[in-house]
Amino acid sequence: MGGPPAPPAAPASGDPDPYAWMRDRDLPAMRDYLTAERAYYDRWLESVRGLRDEVAAELAARMIPAEESVSWSRAGHTYFTRTVPGQEYEQFCRAAGRGRPARVLLDENLLLPGDPADGGYLGLGGREISPDGRLLAYSVDFDGDELYQLRIRDLARGTDLPERIEGTYYGLAWSADSRSLLYVVTDAQYRPHEVWRHMLGTGPHRDALVFREEDQRFELTVRATRSGAYVLIETESRDSTETLVLPAARTDAEPAVMERRRPGIEYRAEHADGPGPGEFFLVTNADAEEFRLVAAPATVPTTGPGRARWSEVIAGSPDTRLVSVDVFGRYLVVQQRRAAATQLRIVDRQSIVDQRLIEAGGPHLSLALARNEDYHAAAVTVRTESLVEPPSWHDVDLATGRWRARKRQQVPGYDPARYATERVTAVAPDGTSVPVTIAYRAGLRRDGSAPCLLYGYGAYESCEWPAFSVATPSLLDRGFVYAVAHVRGGGEGGRSWWLDGRLGRKRNTFTDFIAVADMLAARGWTAPGRIVSRGLSAGGLLQGAVYSLAPRRWRAVVAEVPFVDCVTTMLDPAIPLTVNEWDEWGDPRDPAARAYLASYSPYDNPPAGPRPDLLVTGSLHDPRVLIHEPAKWVARLRATDTAGGRVLFRPELGAGAHAGPAGRFGQLGYAAEILAFIVDAAGDRS
Repeated sequence: MGGPPAPPAAPASGDPDPYAWMRDRDLPAMRDYLTAERAYYDRWLESVRGLRDEVAAELAARMIPAEESVSWSRAGHTYFTRTVPGQEYEQFCRAAGRGRPARVLLDENLLLPGDPADGGYLGLGGREISPDGRLLAYSVDFDGDELYQLRIRDLARGTDLPERIEGTYYGLAWSADSRSLLYVVTDAQYRPHEVWRHMLGTGPHRDALVFREEDQRFELTVRATRSGAYVLIETESRDSTETLVLPAARTDAEPAVMERRRPGIEYRAEHADGPGPGEFFLVTNADAEEFRLVAAPATVPTTGPGRARWSEVIAGSPDTRLVSVDVFGRYLVVQQRRAAATQLRIVDRQSIVDQRLIEAGGPHLSLALARNEDYHAAAVTVRTESLVEPPSWHDVDLATGRWRARKRQQVPGYDPARYATERVTAVAPDGTSVPVTIAYRAGLRRDGSAPCLLYGYGAYESCEWPAFSVATPSLLDRGFVYAVAHVRGGGEGGRSWWLDGRLGRKRNTFTDFIAVADMLAARGWTAPGRIVSRGLSAGGLLQGAVYSLAPRRWRAVVAEVPFVDCVTTMLDPAIPLTVNEWDEWGDPRDPAARAYLASYSPYDNPPAGPRPDLLVTGSLHDPRVLIHEPAKWVARLRATDTAGGRVLFRPELGAGAHAGPAGRFGQLGYAAEILAFIVDAAGDRS
């Protein structure tokens, strides 16, 4: 396939960083370099074309050509999404009644400019039905930069209104009378910082600013409460929150602050109706590190329900992280985490002591609320799945807690009984027990001969709950063990789990992951030299760090859109999202924080000696991890490699998002490429 691209020569400059010039993605030299790297990757891909096509065929065979989602109710209507054979994207539909065909409200396949057969990228930023059911607000992105064009569709006519609003972000909320719409825009650093109000039938130039967030550490969004009574503008940093409240009937009113921001204090609110304006329920860490649930009277707009008026509903507990509350008329549904598993707690508003716990049946199973938009629902739909069990949806009766099956995802040719999954633990260097979820083919011999794919993330208190993928059986059928490491920095173990893996404790994320790899080898799940590790974004940083810290632990590493140039990025507030990331990684203007970041930043710490195979991805339009980060890292690795390690770089040079290509078949093709690398790299080379 020919040799890899030579590390690009640095233009003359006084910058000590030889690849700092890559910050300008439009430089001809940068475009040439990315093109050369993609050509090298494509030559490698051609060398494994048979394997890639074999895997792609397996994935395609497990996909249902035409499938409908579980439906949900809203304001007397029933909605669902569906796929149709041969089409990349979904149709959003409304049921028309018994015996009548459903009506397609939005066919995403028809939104692509040009001929759909030519491909292209489509990302949907938001999709909100108006309270009167007559209009649909939706937003579209055609290149993957997560800036959207907002459109409004008249559902009776099936056509869009003339006004289109450019450069919007996630977050939409209708007024109660369906005559105005609130939306979010970003600043030059891609920080969502303003909420605007659009009156239907007017041009965007007449839109009114509702709120601007001046503090660069904070991002905001907007949403309507499920009750429909209020619109909430939520602005938050990594560890502080402030919520502003507007009556949905008066979105032109002055927003009232629910509880003013204070460093380290977070809360998330939902509204319950009557008597009078009703009340708010807030999940907050005020006086409870793992959060508690409080109630507060809804007295806006004249004044917010301040902390002095809170009353406790569920006290904080050191072993249970309260995450959120959803209000359904008489009942509250509280999502919580305990023992690295999700639970739901149903609370009767008329008798707060009447509470019921809903669990999935074990930590190897994930449990989550599905889409539930009906405020007066008597039951909620939940979704369960595991690494080997496809998703199932059930209705849970709020009064009794009884489950009723609604749907199970069909996977043609797949039999879950052929596979097994379980939760085990590894011991970190400081003695902490780290949960690990494992999947394997039934009958696997734990003799250390199996290859293993080990996945991790570990940041932002985000949780990697067990999730089924049609790609997993292709690994398990080839003798792989698949393991998900629930390392610190994530949220599976609660707020303390995150605190132990951020800022000055970030190295715990990396040492936890290495400890998991060592445990898998020591217990015979795999062999020390047959582990492939994988992670995306902040999980890509994890992969870069363990690639440098313990290169001999891995047969190969997959670092997708990796955040690897930590010091340089965190020093540049002009780079998207940098300032509000200081609370996660540290502010390198502080010498101690800079030294700590530099101690693990993959770009600053290329490994010495032999290195495992490495696959890196990036996207030209990615606003979260700019393309120069993986490009610089790959260039430095090539320049410092003395042992001839294999490094592949897959830059997406056209339209593409942070998480890869869009569309069912685009995602399938990408997954087949990644799996081909993993299977090829983990092959027996003895």
